[in-house]
Amino acid sequence: MTAPSAADDPPPQLRRPKQRGVELSLLVGAVLIVVSGYVDVGLAKNGAVPPDALRYGAGLGLLALLAHLVVRFRAPYADPLLLPIAVLLNGLGLVLIYRLDLETPGSRAAPAQLVWSTLGVALFLTVVLVLRDHRVLARYAYLSVAAALGLMLVPVFFPAVNGAKIWIRLGGYSFQPAEFAKILLVVFFAAYLAANRNALAYAGRRIWRLQLPTGRVLGPIVAIWLLSVGVLVLERDLGTSLLFFGLFVIMLYVATGRIGWIAVGLLLASVGAAAVGMLEPHVHSRVTDWLNPYATIEAGLGPSQLVQSLFAFAAGGMLGSGLGLGHSILIGFAAKSDFILATAGEELGMSGLTAIFLLYALLVARGYRAGLCLIGPFGRLLAIGLASIPALQVFVIAGGVMGLIPLTGMAMPFLAQGGSSVVTNWIIVGLLIRISDCARRPLPVVEPGVIARHHTSLEGSGK
Repeated sequence: MTAPSAADDPPPQLRRPKQRGVELSLLVGAVLIVVSGYVDVGLAKNGAVPPDALRYGAGLGLLALLAHLVVRFRAPYADPLLLPIAVLLNGLGLVLIYRLDLETPGSRAAPAQLVWSTLGVALFLTVVLVLRDHRVLARYAYLSVAAALGLMLVPVFFPAVNGAKIWIRLGGYSFQPAEFAKILLVVFFAAYLAANRNALAYAGRRIWRLQLPTGRVLGPIVAIWLLSVGVLVLERDLGTSLLFFGLFVIMLYVATGRIGWIAVGLLLASVGAAAVGMLEPHVHSRVTDWLNPYATIEAGLGPSQLVQSLFAFAAGGMLGSGLGLGHSILIGFAAKSDFILATAGEELGMSGLTAIFLLYALLVARGYRAGLCLIGPFGRLLAIGLASIPALQVFVIAGGVMGLIPLTGMAMPFLAQGGSSVVTNWIIVGLLIRISDCARRPLPVVEPGVIARHHTSLEGSGK
């Protein structure tokens, strides 16, 4: 009897470790960092450790452990970095909101944010437990787009808040339906583009270096995109409009591989932004503030929110003033939402801000990686679309509070106050967990040396 040769062993990629131990270790580190920040805020503001620090740490640790156990048993090959990054960002956001709450005792947001975060984790668990295969979502593409348009249209019938009609208020609660609509639109875009990618890339008229697809193929998806953006412009939600446009262009580029769509997208975005900036008063005021941020100081009216934010970043310097020792609460009512990044910049400094941006970059990169490892077009487009949502949001929000682009009024993913936002982001992470599990799962061996291409048979056709 001879010993098995090396040629009989499965290829190295088939023995990819599950790395659940890595995930658990990173989760422990994330919880310790968050609890340390919570204690640090208490020491800085009150000179004592918060009395509920142990309970807070135990609660966060329990949620993280529960999420880890569900992933371990239902998605064992999932990317081990996605869950720890989400826990760390969500925990840091709770610490920053709690720190700002201490400056505004009459307007506490941390308890509500904690409830929304718990609901978000519950939905994350539901996605991982219930959705066994992400490819099932392709069957509900048209139902998804109908639901998305309905969700975006409902706020039109509710009163505007801070100049934008994007909220639904029922009783003492409020939420933004467009936050949920963006996931549904990504599902529709992914399914439609996957089914029509060949026609989009190779059929139609060629103008210079751009292959224009036929109107029959491109028309429906452009109509859906124009309708969704039109509703958002009607609601004065420029940030979400920009997000949807960016998603549409990115997914169209990934589906066709035509770089000309990026140039066309940038051109159309510039023209659209200029038109809306001139014609819509709410957006026009934000553009004016962006172009002349110090105008209110020169007029003797004091600094605007944008200037207060720039002052906060400058005061933070490289290492920051320390948690709880900044003054970014002077920014006003948006300090816990739109401008919470200014608090991070002032109290954690440029080094802390860089670490936060790296966490977002890692989250997006792991989402892209999961998509690129899949064989089928629907899963690839879905993963890249979902991962592009936080990427675009971070760019738009960070660019706004740092003065690079006009303010848009969106919420920083996981970090800022906003129930709809944090819940939606947890759903996105749950979907990426499920997709990465499929991407990293070993292919079944049907006979020695031959690997079944089950991915190809299931979705390689893109239908």
